[in-house]
Amino acid sequence: MSSALTDLFPHPIVQAPMAGGVSVPRLAAAVSEAGGLGFLAAGYKTADGMYQEIKQLRSLTGRPFGVNLFLPQPEHPAGTGSTGAADAAPSCAAAVDVYAHQLSGEAAWYGTELGDPESGRDDGFEAKLAVLLDNPVPVVSFHFGAPSREVVDSLHRAGTFVLVTATTAEEARAVERAGADAVIAQGVEAGGHQGTHRDVPETDGTGLGLLSLVAQVREAVGIPVVAAGGIMRGCQIAAVLAAGASAAQLGTAFLATHESGAHALHKRALTNPLFVRTELTRAFSGRPARGLVNRFLREHGPYAPAAYPEVHHLTAPLRKAAAEAGDAQGMALWAGQGHRMARELPAGQLVEVLAGELAAARTALSSFPAGGAGR
Repeated sequence: MSSALTDLFPHPIVQAPMAGGVSVPRLAAAVSEAGGLGFLAAGYKTADGMYQEIKQLRSLTGRPFGVNLFLPQPEHPAGTGSTGAADAAPSCAAAVDVYAHQLSGEAAWYGTELGDPESGRDDGFEAKLAVLLDNPVPVVSFHFGAPSREVVDSLHRAGTFVLVTATTAEEARAVERAGADAVIAQGVEAGGHQGTHRDVPETDGTGLGLLSLVAQVREAVGIPVVAAGGIMRGCQIAAVLAAGASAAQLGTAFLATHESGAHALHKRALTNPLFVRTELTRAFSGRPARGLVNRFLREHGPYAPAAYPEVHHLTAPLRKAAAEAGDAQGMALWAGQGHRMARELPAGQLVEVLAGELAAARTALSSFPAGGAGR
């Protein structure tokens, strides 16, 4: 990573921005204060809501931090039904209507109404960008695509470093063409939404594992790589650094920390033996996202259409009602594949523990003879 960007955080540890109320200012502040790079998640917030969180974060720390934005979603092209067949664009609305009918029993059970699927596609992107240009922050990252060169250049003029998520080498090349300072290589192990640049149902389940992805991205682009996906221990950070990454981004590891804004049920579920595995699902949002397998995911995942953010808006009241009822079986329990390794620690202490584990792993690696073990 460029020395100027690396200088922002002494430890090669980035706290992933987790939308939905997880990445709150106190979490980002604790990570940054401990020498990592804390992040706020602007996704699903208003521009003013984002601005207020930035102000609060700045009152908690003077160290660098980042803000993540979701890129506006394009209108659904042909072939966005649940099967991905080349049907007409209106079929997306029809598929959402069918899914809404299927979810009517959930609404009755939780005593709530379904959300309006037509509640907006751009997540207030232009207004949030305007705030970040008027009140620059050290780092901005993007999810669900590569921003235009004009957007990247405008952030650079404001003194902001730009990171963009990619899930393939081809996407990483698009990130480099956009002028970003670094690419976040997100492996299929990652919890939450896959940051694919295009949502193509035919490619569901074909994502690359992190180490393979980091190697491919390193050969495809000349910009630094931040590795993300299933990382829970310092030895895994050492592994991705050895593979060519400049830093590691961790989400699920920080979800369980004291400062995380995640619901208590969500935190406990990470290590609850009742939740034995994760799956990529469209059940809650209409886009592939990795979460703990619960009743809602099992019952509705196979039928959820490829319709983001319509499905996200549709299920929002259900997820809220499930959380208020204390029913983890109806919540979106986003988690990476390493969720069983979560540690309930203060976030700053977790950064220190990870840094210590990383140092130990590097020491152990350096102790091997140059010719390898066994010689």
